[in-house]
Amino acid sequence: MDAVTPKLEKHDTAETHSHVVRPDEMEWKKTRFPGCEVKGLLFDEKTGLVTALIRLAPGAVLPDHEHVKVEQTYVLQGTLCDKEGPAEGLIVGAGEFVWREAGSRHVAWSPDGGLMLAMFQIPNKFFESDGRVTDISGTDWDTLWGHVFKE
Repeated sequence: MDAVTPKLEKHDTAETHSHVVRPDEMEWKKTRFPGCEVKGLLFDEKTGLVTALIRLAPGAVLPDHEHVKVEQTYVLQGTLCDKEGPAEGLIVGAGEFVWREAGSRHVAWSPDGGLMLAMFQIPNKFFESDGRVTDISGTDWDTLWGHVFKE
C-alpha cells in the first residue's frame, strides 16, 4: 500500500487534519492476481482499514475470497461481476455502488476490465487451493490481521 495514515494525537494543522493523496502521481502496483493492480489511498496497519483504487484488466479474476467486515465498491469504469458465490451473475457497472456484508464470500471478475474505488474495514481473506487462508499479498491472514479481533 502506498498511503499510510498514522494515528495522530492532535488535529490542529492542515498537515495533521487533512491528508491529501494524489493518485495520478502514484504508480499502479501489480498484485499476485494476473490483471489486478492497485493504488493504495489509505492504509491503517493497526486496524486494517483500506481504501484503494483497483484496476482490473479484461478477464481478470479475484479468486475465492471473503469480506471479513463490510466491503464497499464504487465502479468508476467497466464492470465488476460475481463469477461464483451466492450472488453469481450479479453485474455492477460504471456509476454503480455495491456493498457486501461481513462474511460474504465470492469469486469476482471483470469481463471487459474495470476501475473501482474499494473500501475495506479489514483486508479480505483469500482461500488457497492448498487450504491456506491468506491476504492479497499471499501472507497468512491470521498472522497479519488476527490481532484486530483480539483487541
